[in-house]
Amino acid sequence: MKPVILSMVNWVFWVITLPLIYALPSNAGDKPVAGWVEKVRIYPGNLVVEAKLDTGAQTCSLHATKLKEFKKNGEPWVRFEVDNKQGGKAILERKVIRTAAIKRHFAGSQRRPVVRLGICLGNIYRETEVNLIDRSGFQYRMLIGRSFLEGQVVIDPGLKYQLEPQCRQPNLE
Repeated sequence: MKPVILSMVNWVFWVITLPLIYALPSNAGDKPVAGWVEKVRIYPGNLVVEAKLDTGAQTCSLHATKLKEFKKNGEPWVRFEVDNKQGGKAILERKVIRTAAIKRHFAGSQRRPVVRLGICLGNIYRETEVNLIDRSGFQYRMLIGRSFLEGQVVIDPGLKYQLEPQCRQPNLE
């Protein structure tokens, strides 16, 4: 007799609880679903690159070569080249906001210049801090971290290329 009572209690619990769970408000419903790899557009430069969406990283990181630091009006700036593996290239000059010490898994920390860039993911445009480093040893030219992603998209790790960059070109110096 006891197993029947427990089954009845379990049944009543789930009949009452499941509708309540589904009735809870969800922030995910109004956000676009992104895959773990997406195409993003970088501004200035209007260059599309493949990016890994990485919730384990705080900030964004961009593959940049030919980094040359210089002074402009007494402030630190950097000139660098960005490419997208399909032959597209852009040479950019940006003010250095700060220098970041990035912790690496199998090596010591590394100092990288941080600049502000516009990033377009789907129809989401945000200006965000991006550290610059030669990522030629990595599969993806860019890593998009939580500082950009937070509150903007839901990431489905089983998907890729769900959002095509569709932002209007902003006016950036």
